[in-house]
This record gives sequence, structure tokens and C-alpha cells, in this order.
Amino acid sequence: MGKIIFYEDKNFQGRHYECSSDCAEMHNHFSRCNSIKVDSGCWVAYEKPNYTGYQYMLNKGEYPDYQRWAGFNDCIRSCRMVPPYHGNYRMKIYERSDFGGQNMEVMEDCPDLHERFHSRDISSANVIEGYWILHEHPHYRGRQYFLRPGEYRRHSEWGSSSPSIGSLRRVTEIP
Repeated sequence: MGKIIFYEDKNFQGRHYECSSDCAEMHNHFSRCNSIKVDSGCWVAYEKPNYTGYQYMLNKGEYPDYQRWAGFNDCIRSCRMVPPYHGNYRMKIYERSDFGGQNMEVMEDCPDLHERFHSRDISSANVIEGYWILHEHPHYRGRQYFLRPGEYRRHSEWGSSSPSIGSLRRVTEIP
């Protein structure tokens, strides 16, 4: 069981909302989010309701202002707990939509995808095992995209407006 607390103001001040499960709409609980405490579990916070918009991976720890979680603004409207997982990690990535073009199977973190895949575009993916985070830029920077097991026929299905991905990693920091 996980627990996350969202605060309206920086440094864990102001109105707050405690959450221990997925929440598709949090606007009724607070108007803005400027700090977060993750007491347990691993979470993905979303800028917009229904798990859309900018995505932020949050591990156990304290985030006294939104820049600490690489936030683009003070808006968090939904969150999802990453289920505990202790198995293998395997994903197949494709250069084109609908599993076309150059492809590669990945089982480990990749800090610079262009070095290994020789393309910056990933337009579809099949997550076979484990939970993954795709990053817009190399070395785990830029926008983040959380992928659960399943097929993603086009980049828009994981919330991206562009197929450009610079790095990817496994979500392993789950107690």
C-alpha cells in the first residue's frame, strides 16, 4: 500500500490531500500543487485529470517545490500508484506506428537511446514485462511517459505528441 501527500504551497504548507490509491480527479481536494511527500510506494502524478498531460515519476521522498520533481507548473490533477513488481523487464520498441520499421528488444535501462537504436523516434512499443518510463531526452531528462504492460500502437497512446524519445528506464524503485 502506498501513500502520497499533495500540498498547495511550497515546503509542505497550506491545504493538503493524502492519497493511498489511484485518483482520476483531484481538483476538488486542492487548487494547485507546490510540494509533495511520498511516504511509501512509487507514483505517477499527472498534470491533467484522467491520467493525461505531463507525467511525473515520484519515488519515496520529499519534493519541497515542483521543480524538484521536474514539474513544468504547479498543476497536478490525477495520480496513479505503480503496482509492486519484482519480475523481469522486457519491452520491444519500434521506429514506426503499428509495430513497423526498425525494432529492438530492451531489458535494461538505456540512458542514450540514439546510441543503441540509431533513431530518436519510437512510434510504437510492446511492453511485455515490467513498468517503464520513456524520457523525451537522453540521460532521463525532459517529459516522462509511464508505460504499463501492453501494446502501444502509436506514441499518442502513451501521452506524447511526438515520437522523439531520448532514454528509457525500468521502474524498479518499488519496496
